[in-house]
Amino acid sequence: MMKGMINLTGSTCRKVLVLCCLAVTCSATAYARQQATLPPGLDAYIEKVLKVFHVPGLSIAVVKDGQVVLSKGYGIRKTGGGQRVDEHTLFPIASNSKAFTATALGILAERGQLKWDDPVIDHLPWFRLSDPYVTRELTIKDLLVHNSGLAPYAGDLMQFPVTTFTRREIVEKIRHLPLVNSFRSAYAYDNVLYLAAGEVIKAVSGLEWEDFIRQEILTPAGMRETLHRFSLFQQEANIAASHIPDSKGNISVLETFFEEGMSDKSNPAGGIVSNATDMAKWMLLQLDSGRMATGKALFKPATTTLLWQGVNPMPELNVPAWIAPARTSLNAYALGFRVYLNRGAKVVTHGGKLDGFVSCVMMFPEINLGITVLTNQESGNAYNAIIQHIADHYLKTAPFDWIAGYRKQEDAKFARFSQLEQQALGVRDANSRPALPLQKYCGTYRDPWYGDVVITMKDGGLHMTFSHTPVFYGKLEHWQYETFIVRWDHREVRGDAFVTFSLTPEGKIDAVKMKAVSPLTDVSLDFHDLDLKPVNKK
Repeated sequence: MMKGMINLTGSTCRKVLVLCCLAVTCSATAYARQQATLPPGLDAYIEKVLKVFHVPGLSIAVVKDGQVVLSKGYGIRKTGGGQRVDEHTLFPIASNSKAFTATALGILAERGQLKWDDPVIDHLPWFRLSDPYVTRELTIKDLLVHNSGLAPYAGDLMQFPVTTFTRREIVEKIRHLPLVNSFRSAYAYDNVLYLAAGEVIKAVSGLEWEDFIRQEILTPAGMRETLHRFSLFQQEANIAASHIPDSKGNISVLETFFEEGMSDKSNPAGGIVSNATDMAKWMLLQLDSGRMATGKALFKPATTTLLWQGVNPMPELNVPAWIAPARTSLNAYALGFRVYLNRGAKVVTHGGKLDGFVSCVMMFPEINLGITVLTNQESGNAYNAIIQHIADHYLKTAPFDWIAGYRKQEDAKFARFSQLEQQALGVRDANSRPALPLQKYCGTYRDPWYGDVVITMKDGGLHMTFSHTPVFYGKLEHWQYETFIVRWDHREVRGDAFVTFSLTPEGKIDAVKMKAVSPLTDVSLDFHDLDLKPVNKK
């Protein structure tokens, strides 16, 4: 007999076989019972969504009444490959990471290590905004709710694409970002203050944000497959590839996704990588007010109430007739979540976007329902068509053709992009010429928060280099008058920008402003916020 094998009698073998069969039968019955609670024909519906919206693959988790009723992958990880997405395939969840940062602060508040209304400078004495009053008054809670007065996506060029700045350096540079709204008067989404929240977690706990998230949330919650550092993503085997659309909606693989380098500086705002298996656990944890599968509490119900309480009112979006049931009311940003009413039900949700990926977590606390969809293409309309279809089923509302509605929404988006691009081309005076010899445009230009941008002559033309962003180098092509377009050599950046020089009456360059050329350009490429001035320009 081989070492390690157990010698069983015939009677014992029969008993073991019966027990095994019973276990398999019970498991199959339980699975069938779970599937029966889902909308009929859901598999076929999701496959149709993949086809209609040109999404290569997605992973989905659905939890209901404390149980996982669906954790599954659909489609393929990468176009041109045969590897299927499954419930373990990893996707960046991007800004869905913000809820983890908020939850971490909630845990520290429960422990008495901070208070939500503490001024940030009590924990980060070096922290500053451009206004002394806002600096003094900005609280821990304010870091999370997009009400500081900063412009939307302010400072994101210090993070995306990968820059040479550290997280601490980015947070220190917030003092140079102008406030465009009065403090606590308006909603303007930002990522940079979530980095400050990460620094607060470090200062209070003594742990880097990544270590705190892993030790205090992911490990106890059993989210063992989730990556707490974005830089670990490339090392994993079962991962989804990034796919991007052009202005006509055609999809291609972003082959250079990993070439920029995998930075961890933005992890508190959007660096977590996860899958359907673990996101189901995350939703169960949130919906059960912090109680884990073990029965122990990771955080208290009072913290859940606070995380889901709207703080900053958000403008209501205009919802066209073709997706009318998606209309929401009482929109507000809470702590790492958005909250609103949809069809009479409270919704706690957030989305996430990273080059070639979009995702959504949506929970309906009143019916104990949670849905997460992770995709490897940038179509939010695709995940909305799935989530709304599933929500209809559990909310017992009238069926609606979400695929047709969101397909029309997608078509309208790309038609609008095409129109805007054509309008830009239509106003060009192609016969105009620069006012100065090209050599006169060369030099170093400095922005207070980003730093230096350098323009040089190369091969008879102008070239621009961003000192802190390795992929931002490219040729300047004359557009009209004193405006050029920088065409980045790294074409998958998808961020070509107008570069406009302002001249003094003496014909010297006084300032440089930039603006993205295409409406498809990611909002985080906030070129328009740069205020570039010549350095030692003669």
